[in-house]
Amino acid sequence: MPTLSASPVPAVWPTVPSAVPATMSAVVFDRFGPPDVLTVDTVPTPEPGPGDVLVRVAAVCVGRFLDVSLRAGRHPVKPALPHVLGVEHAGTVVAVGADVTGVEVGQHVAVWPVLGCGDCAACAEGDKEACPRLHIAGVHGRGAYAEYTAVPAAAVWAIPDDLDPATAAGVALAGPVAMNQLRRAGLRSGDWVLVVGAASALGATTAELARHLGARVIGTSRAAWKRERLLGLGLEAALDPTSDSFVDDVRALTGGDGVAVAVDDLGEPEIFARVTDVLAPRGTVVSSGAFLGGTVPLNLARLYTLNQRVLGVRTGNDASARELWSEVGRGFRPVVDRAFPLAAAAEAHRFLEADDNMGRIVLITDAAVPRD
Repeated sequence: MPTLSASPVPAVWPTVPSAVPATMSAVVFDRFGPPDVLTVDTVPTPEPGPGDVLVRVAAVCVGRFLDVSLRAGRHPVKPALPHVLGVEHAGTVVAVGADVTGVEVGQHVAVWPVLGCGDCAACAEGDKEACPRLHIAGVHGRGAYAEYTAVPAAAVWAIPDDLDPATAAGVALAGPVAMNQLRRAGLRSGDWVLVVGAASALGATTAELARHLGARVIGTSRAAWKRERLLGLGLEAALDPTSDSFVDDVRALTGGDGVAVAVDDLGEPEIFARVTDVLAPRGTVVSSGAFLGGTVPLNLARLYTLNQRVLGVRTGNDASARELWSEVGRGFRPVVDRAFPLAAAAEAHRFLEADDNMGRIVLITDAAVPRD
């Protein structure tokens, strides 16, 4: 596993308590603002309803869009306050509600609480990411910056026995998204893939998954130290997308053909124009975010002449999750940068906002701290 932490991420799977406490610690915020709005508080422990399971949280990821942007008030969703963040997490099942089958107390699971309505055409066709009533725990409802979560049994995934909590949390959501990006783009082994912002949490996961699936991967970053770290992952090249030689460099690497798949989750207009400049005939540009812009130039004449596609992928779905976990069983691991204690969530947010990360950032609960 390409672990990029300054030190190993220490975490163990929480045990099943003799009795679930009535209250628990959680990181909450009661107003939108800077990281300092995140505080530790005591809140009621959730109870699993019919079809739900109660998870004792071990590790939860810190995401730029679903956590940092939401806390800052920049996310389009404005949840009721006070709110608890935290979408993708991992832990131990400690209780199950009525009508739950296939999930047992004591089981170690990764949790991906992105749920469609189940009734619309998108859900019926297996594309719940396009559901107009998509519900994400940690965004639309209370999340996993807490000791316990109650989530639908359909949101938990059994994991390999040798997977640690930080790694399981690191792949819980970003993994299915990355798989959906690549499978919808029609990735084939041997393809050239360009990942813009390959040092980000999702970017690093996408780059590493594409490489795991047999692609030849070019990553980009404007930071020289991140480009060095990307090369350490085994990428074919790591380039500065703002360099004057970027287009020529990509063309030279690919024998003049360009890349079959380009994943750009940034949406920065100048960089997007360069991405389309290096796209091969019949190639696909995939977007799952637009942090730096959103309105970008697009040469339609070239698009239709070369039979190219621009494709939006909002998140993962059940099919991409199943494929992802199959690849985890075959050795795929996400890039995990480092861990912070749950109580240091504000510090983790500051670290991510400073763009100092290389891969996933996770919070570790007290229940997952190794004991001597």
